[in-house]
Amino acid sequence: MNTIFITGAAAGIGRETALLFAREGWRVGLGDRDEAGLAKLAGEIGSSASVHPMDVSDPASVARAFAEFAAGTGGQLRVLHNNAGVLRIGHFEEMPLEDQHLQVDINLKGVLTCLHAAFPYLKATPGAHVVNMSSASATYGIPTFATYSATKHAVRAITEALDIEWERHGIRVSDLAPPFVNTHMVSSQPFRSKIVERLGVNIGPADVAEEVWKLVQAPAVHREVTAQLKLAWPLSRALPGGFTRGLLKRIAGL
Repeated sequence: MNTIFITGAAAGIGRETALLFAREGWRVGLGDRDEAGLAKLAGEIGSSASVHPMDVSDPASVARAFAEFAAGTGGQLRVLHNNAGVLRIGHFEEMPLEDQHLQVDINLKGVLTCLHAAFPYLKATPGAHVVNMSSASATYGIPTFATYSATKHAVRAITEALDIEWERHGIRVSDLAPPFVNTHMVSSQPFRSKIVERLGVNIGPADVAEEVWKLVQAPAVHREVTAQLKLAWPLSRALPGGFTRGLLKRIAGL
C-alpha cells in the first residue's frame, strides 16, 4: 500500500496534492489546523483519506497525528509531504515581531517537528521519501520576504543534509522550489509587493501538485518547478553576488 501524509492539506497545494495522490490509488493522511477544510476534502476523496487535525508548531499534536495515521497503515509511511507554511510580506522593520516568529515556527520548526515525528514510520517503509516545500526565495535572500526567504533557505539546507544522513536508513529527502503560486497565501497579502507584481503569479496549486508527483516518481535532492527557475538557479550561483543583489533591488523597487 502506497501511503502519503500531507501537512497543510486543507487548502492550496496540499489539497491538490491530496486529490492527485488519491486518484492514483494512494492512501492519504490529511493534516491541518483547519478541521472543516479537512472534513470537506476527506468527503471528496472518500475512504482512502484519513483526517488528522494538527498544528505543526505543536509537537504533541504532530506526534499524535502521525501515530494515528500509522495505526491505520501497519506503521508504514511511504511519503511525507511537508507542505504547511505561512507567508508574511513587508519591510522587515515594519513587520510585527510575532509575524516574523510565526514564519519560523511554521515554515522551519514545523518541518523539523514533522521530520522528527515521522522518522520511525519512514524508516519502517521501503522506498520512503520526504518532499519538503522550499521556494524560489531560497535562491537568494529576497527583500520584503526576508524571514520567509530565510526559512526556505533553511529548508533547502535541511533537505541536503538529511538526504545524505538518512540514506543509511533507505530514506530519500527532497525539496520542491516553486515561484509564486496562485493560492490564498499569496493573494491575501495586504502588502503590495513590486516583486510579485513584476514577476507575476503564473502557476496554480494543481501545477505544483503535479511536480510533487513527478518528484516522488523520480527522486532528486532539489526540483525547481518552472523552466525559468531551472535556469535561474545555476545562474545565481555562477554570476557575481553583486549582480544578483542589484537585480533583486531593481525588481523590488528599492
